[in-house]
Amino acid sequence: MKFKIVLVWITSISILAGCTTKKESLPIVGTWELVSATTTEKDSTFSTFDPTHKMIKIINDTHFAFLNHAIAPKKDSTNAFSGGGGTYTLADSNYTEHLDYFIDKAWENNKFEFVVKFSGDTLIQKGVEKVEKLGIDRVIIEKYKRTTK
Repeated sequence: MKFKIVLVWITSISILAGCTTKKESLPIVGTWELVSATTTEKDSTFSTFDPTHKMIKIINDTHFAFLNHAIAPKKDSTNAFSGGGGTYTLADSNYTEHLDYFIDKAWENNKFEFVVKFSGDTLIQKGVEKVEKLGIDRVIIEKYKRTTK
């Protein structure tokens, strides 16, 4: 009798463990470091990558966050830092960020739609940054290298 109870208990635990196994992560999940960035406004394309700064983007199954700061900051209070984040959706190669938090409140509560492409440890995202109240309407291309999964 005790053997049957133990067997039922082990079987139940096995079934529950199978139900709670984490789904396989999306290919976008991980920590990414920005390695290049370009912006196109009207007829002008230019690099917006600043090698004196380091920017990472951290993405989990539902949220993203980005952090950007000077590599060798000045010793006074002018050290530039920015950061933000929110939720995202990913359907095939369509990646949409819903920016809930940002150092500049005028950017918050906007969505930014991108097409993403993965090549080995590289993530390339291309899309439109549009914030009407700031007069911003531009195409950006950002290239990231994976630092962790």
